[in-house]
This record gives sequence, C-alpha cells and structure tokens, in this order.
Amino acid sequence: MIGLYIAIGVLLLLAIVAVAVYNRLVQKRVRCEEAWSQIDVQLKRRYDLIPNLVDTVKGYAAHEKETLENVIQARNAAVGAQGVQEQAEAENMLSGALRQLFALSEAYPNLKANENFAQLQEELTSTENKIAFARQHYNDTVAVYNIAIQQFPNNMIAGPLGFQKREMFEIEDPEQREAPKVEF
Repeated sequence: MIGLYIAIGVLLLLAIVAVAVYNRLVQKRVRCEEAWSQIDVQLKRRYDLIPNLVDTVKGYAAHEKETLENVIQARNAAVGAQGVQEQAEAENMLSGALRQLFALSEAYPNLKANENFAQLQEELTSTENKIAFARQHYNDTVAVYNIAIQQFPNNMIAGPLGFQKREMFEIEDPEQREAPKVEF
C-alpha cells in the first residue's frame, strides 16, 4: 500500500512540475509576442511619418523622383512584410532608402532649413531609436525563450507541445554593421 502512495505521490509531483514548466514556457512565448508587437507599433509610426517626409522633400527636390520612388517602394515592401526574416530584410531596404532621402538635404540647403522637414527628420530619428530599443528587447526576450525551450526538463515538454524556436531580428545589411566614419 505504501508503494502505491509513493507512486501516486511521484506522479502527482511530475504533473505539478509539468504544469509549472508549461506555464513558464507559455509566459515566455507571450512575452516574445508582446515584444514583437512593440516593434510593430514603432514600425507603424515610422511608416506613417514617411509619406509626410516624402511630400516635404518633393517640393524642394522634384527632380529627385527616383530617390523618392525608392523610399515609397521600400516603405510599401516593409508594410507588407510577413515574419521576422522578411520584416528584417524589408526594414534594411527602407533604412537604406531613407539614408538616400536624408542625403538630399545636403544638396538642397532650403530643404535642410525647412522647419517641417527638420521636425519630421527629428521625429523619424526618435522613432528609429525606439525601433532599435524594441528590436533589442525583442531579441533579448527571444533569447530567453529559445534557451528555455532547449533546457532540460523544459525540452521534454516544449517539443511535444509545439513550442518552436523563434527567429532573432537581425541586420542583414553589412553596411549597417560597420561603425560610421567620422572625418574632420
């Protein structure tokens, strides 16, 4: 009879551990989803600023049509991107197009002095900083989650219950990995 009680106790203990592990994994998965939604919020803000910026530049640099079209195409590709990898690639293209757009301000002093352009540029810069922070938070959260689903005994529950490894939001453009060159 004591053996039966011990067996029931062990099974009950294993069930409690399994439920606790499952709940922790669910919590980490939800945190990954929440971190991704924070990136989404900042990207939406960025996408909303871009048409205003393009319209402002059009008035000063109308013959820079190709640059303006590249920005709009990159924005549209980024808005339609699905999944972490595709989103990262689209964001890299958009960042490059925006760099070209901001470079136009150097060629057009009146544009650079335009108050609306300066304000939009400042808002976009602020948004870029928020996006960078959200990406870092997302990657940190994903790292914790990915480690959790691979560790023992979590992996014994994670695999059968469909907890999948998540992708990091990584920079694919080698130019963005390089430190900026400062010349005086």
